[in-house]
Amino acid sequence: MKISFLGAAHEVTGSCYYLECAGKKFLVDCGMEQGQNIYENEPLPVPPKNLDFVLLTHAHIDHSGMLPKLYKNGYRGPVYATEATTHLSDIMLRDSAHIQEFEAEWRNRKGKRQGKSVYEPEYTLKDAMGILHNFVGCPYSKKIEPAPGIEVRFVDAGHLLGSASIEVWLTENDTVRKLVFSGDIGNSAQPLLKDPTYIDEADYVIMESTYGDRSHGERPDYKTSLAEVIQRTFDRGGNLVIPSFAVGRTQEMLYFIRQIKQEHLVEGHDDFEVYVDSPMANAATTIFAEHPYDCFDEEALSLYRQGINPLSFKGLKISITSDESKYINFNENPKVILSASGMCDAGRIKHHLKHNLWRPESTILFVGYQAAGTLGRALIEGASEVKLFGEPVSVQAEILQLPGISGHADVNGLLSWAKAFKNKPRRYFVTHGEDTVTDIFARRLREEMDVSATAPYSGTIFDLASGSFIKETAGRRIENTVSTVRSRKSGAAFEKLLAVGQRLLSVIRKNEGGANKDLDKFAREIQSLCDRYDREE
Repeated sequence: MKISFLGAAHEVTGSCYYLECAGKKFLVDCGMEQGQNIYENEPLPVPPKNLDFVLLTHAHIDHSGMLPKLYKNGYRGPVYATEATTHLSDIMLRDSAHIQEFEAEWRNRKGKRQGKSVYEPEYTLKDAMGILHNFVGCPYSKKIEPAPGIEVRFVDAGHLLGSASIEVWLTENDTVRKLVFSGDIGNSAQPLLKDPTYIDEADYVIMESTYGDRSHGERPDYKTSLAEVIQRTFDRGGNLVIPSFAVGRTQEMLYFIRQIKQEHLVEGHDDFEVYVDSPMANAATTIFAEHPYDCFDEEALSLYRQGINPLSFKGLKISITSDESKYINFNENPKVILSASGMCDAGRIKHHLKHNLWRPESTILFVGYQAAGTLGRALIEGASEVKLFGEPVSVQAEILQLPGISGHADVNGLLSWAKAFKNKPRRYFVTHGEDTVTDIFARRLREEMDVSATAPYSGTIFDLASGSFIKETAGRRIENTVSTVRSRKSGAAFEKLLAVGQRLLSVIRKNEGGANKDLDKFAREIQSLCDRYDREE
């Protein structure tokens, strides 16, 4: 009876956990790494064909994206997920396969001219279709038994349509242990979706920490804030481009824009058009409408019962084909463009950025998390020039981020979820967060709740019966430059420095709106430290 941590360990993406119990081997999530990878992930310790089943928390690619590769390498067992996750995965994994094939085709075309060997895609559409046929849809709150000695229940995590925390009961040689995998914990009071369901009992908790070091702050009035951005952008004759995750965030934006139009919050542009330029987003919106009673909150359900589609309105334009996508940028009227991907690292959004980033009258509005190493992260951090399709593009558009809008719970939401357990879990394992954030949040759990909390690295193995580590790894960093040898003590000191830096950023955010005199003094003190320790490369 043991668990191995493979992915999203001291990193935000690539969730994957391997478990053995009662003679069975299974995974919880099998996600793709996205953005910048810091640590090398341990490979699956057994051939995929030897796995008995997979449990999937939700359809986002950083949790599901390597399932087709699992199939490609021999896995033929079931994938248990909620019914809505099963339907969303159908479009998301097929889309991911198309991207893999397209990238391989592009690299091989380029590599052939350079005499390079053939590049194989991670997987193909055939592999995606293969694993999709093995999905088993499960209702919320009902126990299932994937194998003797293993029981499972999905509960609503409030993060995405169909998202779940997973309760797992393991029985082996009269020893029973209950595990809870948080999945991605949803933000409370977000549009469309219900709040996350709290769980009151567990022996071991494996939980995410995406925002484990920060608060979203006071909940803003998203509708009013978005209306103000649209008004300002349209008044100067520009386009509002919203890089938006096709599943989840796009539907939330449509929900707000429907309200904005209904209440006439944008003056002088009543009939403005909104383009959803993402085939996957359009398919996902249809799936949302098919599952209102699974996940919709009371406000959205009330509209649905009145015969009002909460995700549709006059002026909404759906773009499916490439020609329809190209037309958008030939239309000179100010408009809203919602396009994927949300981090700007693939998809049609890159074309819209190419046409709008250099225009001072346009606005690029980010409405979701931007992972380190992505184009989206570079833009919100102030890049003055970026490369798109091999060409430099000057950043002249207004770059904004809608504060507080997130499908993830902030640190307060995470703590509330963790504190909901009525018993005292034997240990919390903190995963799915940036390198130092996992340590910061694990420390908060220890200090505020007086519990055992660990942030494991990939390759860590834990014995669930005895409550002890079989193998505890330190993490192997991926070196992009010539590596240097650091003592263990020096490395630990540097990690501590990074953690303090994260806390400094948190303190800076908390001082927003303070007196100018105090903020100037704070800035001078930080500048003095920077001047003291700044070193030439």
